[in-house]
Amino acid sequence: MNADARVGAAAAARPRLTRGQAALALALLLGLQPITTDVFLPALPALTHALDAKLEQAQLTMSALILAFGIAQLVWGPVADRIGRRRVLLAGLALYTLASIGAVLAGRIETLVAWRVLQGLTLAAAIVCARALVRDLYDPLEGARVMSLGLSGLAVIALVGPALGGLATTLAGWRGALALVAAAGAATLVWVAVRLPETAPALNPRATAPATLLAQWRVIARDRVFVAWTALASATYGGLFVILAGSSYVYIGTLGLTPSTYGLAMASGSAAYLAGTFQCRRWVARHGMGGAVRRAGWFTLAGGVSMAALAAAGRQSMWALLVPQWLYLFGHGVHQPCAQAGAVGPFPRAAGAAAALTGFALAATAFAVGLWLGWALDGTTRTYAFGVGCGALAASGVAWTLVQRLAPLH
Repeated sequence: MNADARVGAAAAARPRLTRGQAALALALLLGLQPITTDVFLPALPALTHALDAKLEQAQLTMSALILAFGIAQLVWGPVADRIGRRRVLLAGLALYTLASIGAVLAGRIETLVAWRVLQGLTLAAAIVCARALVRDLYDPLEGARVMSLGLSGLAVIALVGPALGGLATTLAGWRGALALVAAAGAATLVWVAVRLPETAPALNPRATAPATLLAQWRVIARDRVFVAWTALASATYGGLFVILAGSSYVYIGTLGLTPSTYGLAMASGSAAYLAGTFQCRRWVARHGMGGAVRRAGWFTLAGGVSMAALAAAGRQSMWALLVPQWLYLFGHGVHQPCAQAGAVGPFPRAAGAAAALTGFALAATAFAVGLWLGWALDGTTRTYAFGVGCGALAASGVAWTLVQRLAPLH
């Protein structure tokens, strides 16, 4: 038996995950992303003041993290295809926990940004392996159902994250919120070490060879199904990142909410997202992935357009933002599971590389949005609302056109 055959046989012999175990793994691994961002959101205004930072510098604690997160996925994805998901997860989560502890201890905004960049670089390992895990175990249609189940668990994490972050900020300042992030990283590392087996059905010793990697990326980037689903994932995430990066300044700074009240408001949005992931499973079973995102597009559009219209009319209140935000997040709860499962669907032997490219596209979109917000936020709700509205127009447009023509998986 040659070396490649031995590697494949060893991977095939590893223990497999039940559907419930796979969903739990997805919830914990993907849940680190909202923990890294959402728990931190109530602390943004406080750390801006405590570290005597400018708004643009404070925004870098989000946008620089996301840029690093996107670039690192291009590395972690092929490495996971070569050495396996488990090894990458253990290394990435250990470094993520150390970076989180460093962020808690930062004394200057520049130091905090540097630790947040390292968080992004290592968070990428968890997200890439989680997305690849779905393709390791399931076909695209079943993968969308399992992904939506995992994202329901993520939504529960996101539901309590902002509220816990707001409470920690109120009791212990911005360092308290970051301490929660470090604790979550350590707990996830322990769970992976004890409970998660290798899921890759075969390993590719040549996955990281430059020529092989460039050729693989070229094939993936030219695939019409990949392009359609990745465009949808990027568009819906662009509107979401407006909410993630801008909401604390609008709700706390403009509307005057306390960090704890703001955390509860964001938690209500996570509940809407959770409802969307439940509806996703029903629609996928009845109408396929293309039919599911077509229906969700109406919720996305209604949320974004109504928020922009109310802001343009001068309605500056919590409810004028929060109710449309619920609609948008409900649609996002359908779009994101379908898009993430659909993008890696055509590539069962290169799921890590495909997940990495999708993740890079999302991160590049979020980085651009974060830079724009740091420049455009003006102390009113208009910029925030118009940003969500643009994301809604893009996401619904892609769901109704590109996805329906190129990737109507039923």
